[in-house]
Amino acid sequence: MTDTPWLGDACSLVDAFRAGERSPLEELEATLAAIDASQLNAFSYLAADAARDAAANADVSAPFGGVPTGIKELDSVAGWPYTQASVPLKDEVATHDSTFVERVKAAGAIAVGLTTSSEFGGVNLTRTNLNGATRNPWGLDRTPGGSTGGTASAVAGGLLTLGTGGDGGGSLRIPGGFTGLVGLKCTYGRIPKGPNMMTGSMTAVMGCLTRSVRDTARFLDVTNGFDHRDPYSLPRVDGWEAGLGTRDLAGRTVAIVPDLGIAVVHPEVAALVQQHAEALARDAGLEVIDVPVKLPELGLEWALSGLSEVLAGLGDRYPECEPDLTLEIGFGLKVGTEIYNLEMRSKIEQNRIAMNEAMAEIFDQVAFVIAASNPDVAFAAEGPLPTEVDAKRVELGNNGALTIPANVFGNPAISIPVGASRDLPVGMQVIGRHHEEASLLDLALCVERERPWPLVAPGSPV
Repeated sequence: MTDTPWLGDACSLVDAFRAGERSPLEELEATLAAIDASQLNAFSYLAADAARDAAANADVSAPFGGVPTGIKELDSVAGWPYTQASVPLKDEVATHDSTFVERVKAAGAIAVGLTTSSEFGGVNLTRTNLNGATRNPWGLDRTPGGSTGGTASAVAGGLLTLGTGGDGGGSLRIPGGFTGLVGLKCTYGRIPKGPNMMTGSMTAVMGCLTRSVRDTARFLDVTNGFDHRDPYSLPRVDGWEAGLGTRDLAGRTVAIVPDLGIAVVHPEVAALVQQHAEALARDAGLEVIDVPVKLPELGLEWALSGLSEVLAGLGDRYPECEPDLTLEIGFGLKVGTEIYNLEMRSKIEQNRIAMNEAMAEIFDQVAFVIAASNPDVAFAAEGPLPTEVDAKRVELGNNGALTIPANVFGNPAISIPVGASRDLPVGMQVIGRHHEEASLLDLALCVERERPWPLVAPGSPV
């Protein structure tokens, strides 16, 4: 009998199933028991009986056959709660599986339940009025980040090997960095959204958080490809896992800029990223180029640009439901509905053009940019969001300044674990040109082989 969930990666769990060393049903029972005993608060909903039925009939020849998998709370699963982690929507139920979820299930994954998220995915702290605070397995007083915080907590905390997520401003890379996981933000459109997709600010992409590079590559194999319910999705590309480690990256150029010229990064984090970036450049044969990087400020106007989706989700419940919303979402909607105007919209477009031009100029000169994934290690699980950069000024955008540029520009970026500062994980972000996910995966694989990271937090499952 399996006492604890598998503490390797998802691919090795599938291998164990195929070899008869474990059964999907045994693994699921261990997973459910660990979730029940956990202090992490990583799940908002469990579908135990349906998962047992699926595990009993799992096809372990499938890519993720029999693997217990968490589905992010913002994703649509038919018959499951569809709350957007928001009290006003607590009784909503999804009517269909999203295309993304359909593909994950078709790959044999066993959908266990919903992992917690920040409300509407709006901030990088997974603490809501609906679910309370989700905790980081590396330190229960710390946040796993957000918005994909529940998945990060569960995967790093040894509860399961795989979970879905999304990244509209760093929501995979930020929690990946905070919890020691691999977090890939793909080129915009790589994995389709829909049905009933909202275009919004055109920054959000779908993805996963994993313990290994090959897990992320296999996940891309089973989820990428065009779907006409998302007219912005990209054509299918095969061979992500099969092609791992086959590309000659020697001679390609890289700029190492831990702060991207825009963020205030803790000196210990900056030093660790610099050290590992230089090591990666040596290992992969990259040519380090000194490129001045100074990205433009996006400002409050940009933060407001995605709130139209939130307002549409709440419908006629707003503004009466405002007291039930988290402070961040409530404040944003208030500003958005009472102050937002055409002039602000014009500034958003001007800011986006400035960011796109700045990023394009950088990638005219280098193939990759290496930066920190987060300005510092994980902050308090209950919040508030860190805003104080130094004793003299407050910068609201600092906590997402390193990740948002790739969302605006639409290019891929990956967070790779590179050790710890003050006993908490640090992520190194490698940013690449559009459609270059395969190169980013190979660079991550190089780090994984040369300087492997812990697959779960010490003491997990918690």
